[in-house]
Amino acid sequence: MRRFPWVLTIASAVAFAILITLGVWQVQRLQWKEALIARAEAAATSTPIPLVAPEPVEPPVAPTAVPAPAMPPLPPAPPPPLPVFPEFQRVIVSCHWETLQYVELRSIHDGVAGVRIISLCQHGGQTSGRSLPFLVDRGFIADDVAKRPAIKLYVRPPDGPGDPIVAQARTIPPPNPLSLPPRGRMFYARDNRAMATALGFDPQRPLGEQVLFAEQTTAPEVPELIAEPPPASFSNNHLGYAITWFGLALALLGVYIALLRRTLRGGPEKNPS
Repeated sequence: MRRFPWVLTIASAVAFAILITLGVWQVQRLQWKEALIARAEAAATSTPIPLVAPEPVEPPVAPTAVPAPAMPPLPPAPPPPLPVFPEFQRVIVSCHWETLQYVELRSIHDGVAGVRIISLCQHGGQTSGRSLPFLVDRGFIADDVAKRPAIKLYVRPPDGPGDPIVAQARTIPPPNPLSLPPRGRMFYARDNRAMATALGFDPQRPLGEQVLFAEQTTAPEVPELIAEPPPASFSNNHLGYAITWFGLALALLGVYIALLRRTLRGGPEKNPS
């Protein structure tokens, strides 16, 4: 009788276990992605919440009860923490346009080529120690529109109320290493820190990790500026991947059974003599 194909069985079992594991992992990823999409849709339609600036951190005061000569200087107070919102959370932010400038990001809106206007917003005032700096995507403007938002001068006290807008918070992934480098104030990929630096922001200061996409115009003098966040781009192909892995596992099982039956049903081995 032919011997049982242990090598084939062990190899098939290992491959089958790997394929089933990959299929289960894709099912788990599918559940995670569906929950993420549901949270994003709920946040995008929720009532906007006001962005609250944190209280300034007071530097520690050295004790004076016992005089001590040559006391070392105290470390500076840490900057206030910047909030991180759930994806697509709508917020109300009062902006002081700190740099009075903007950068442009190449983009496409409804099949039309153009740029998105991005400025640096200081929420909470600029000299109170409670400011929250965020990049604000102010909207899209087509290439055939030569007009741009006017450079705004301060018309309110630096620590008074700014321009209130409703915006949508989104986390921006790091730029692709193959993306074109910026040319002056023209960018070809989102790079928060580089954009803020181009707008004169101190690179040593903390900057909000997320970008606030304005849902209403910040430049009434330019009606061509479309203040509309780009559509969410969630790729959800995990169900197809899971079906593929499970299908390969079933195909492998079928091939193994066929080979096993063929091996075990073979006739008795011939005597070489």
